[in-house]
Amino acid sequence: MPEGTPASNANAGTQVPPVPPIMVGSYGKAGGYKFTEDEVDSVIKQWQDLLGDLVKDRTHAIVIAGVKPPADEVASHTFVNQGSNPSGQSLLDEHEKMVTYTQNFIDALTAAKKKISITELHNAEDMKKQTQSGL
Repeated sequence: MPEGTPASNANAGTQVPPVPPIMVGSYGKAGGYKFTEDEVDSVIKQWQDLLGDLVKDRTHAIVIAGVKPPADEVASHTFVNQGSNPSGQSLLDEHEKMVTYTQNFIDALTAAKKKISITELHNAEDMKKQTQSGL
């Protein structure tokens, strides 16, 4: 697991937790994670690698959540509707939360590295998207 990974106490059905404060060098808020300017690129890369793995795993979770009954009879439908699909959907929901949290953490690390706020980073990304789409 990447450096700076917080301990997980998430229960099923909980919301995605906020990213803890991040400092890079002297920029950012104290009370969370602190990285030197030399190590932040490595940490971002580790989190990006984790995100890639989570996206691949999410693809498998989508398949599991959408499993179809092997036959058109009561036992197969009961197994799928009361067992595999609810379990698969729970798995998919948790993967979605992990993907969101990981992307939020990468965004926060990137913003701290660039010494800008998350809001400024998102505004810049939105402007870039609007420019690319011709708006």
